[in-house]
Amino acid sequence: MISATHIHAMIIHFPIALLMVGFIFELITFRYRKLFFTQAAFCFLVLGTLGTIASYIAGKAAGDGIEEGALGKAIELHQRAGTITLWLSIATTFFYSVLFIRKINNTKIRMVGLILFAVVLGFISKTGYLGGQLVFKHGAGVELALPDFSNPDDN
Repeated sequence: MISATHIHAMIIHFPIALLMVGFIFELITFRYRKLFFTQAAFCFLVLGTLGTIASYIAGKAAGDGIEEGALGKAIELHQRAGTITLWLSIATTFFYSVLFIRKINNTKIRMVGLILFAVVLGFISKTGYLGGQLVFKHGAGVELALPDFSNPDDN
């Protein structure tokens, strides 16, 4: 049966990849000044932020009810980092939306956006690291399935 934990694990990698590629395209924009790269970076940012929202919602549902012990503390740290990442990506998307709609191409203002984008990637890295710790250190979402040794024909 698919749970919120499965959904979170299935979709979380998309916003990570989309935002990383968007950041790379934004860096390319500074070098080549092509409209294509600016538009692509903006599209990747918007799609990545939408994915971040979906991942946050699924992750919040996956972690509900686990509040005690080492796993509860690890989930709380991951959720805090995820919340900061969510709001930073929304704020960065809003900032770039203003630049895109108003066709602002001032290098200093775009540099502020690039720094915001870099901060988003930093928090995505931290959130991902903490999520990895949940799975690989604490076994969150891992279901142990041992073979049924009672029936020798199945082995």
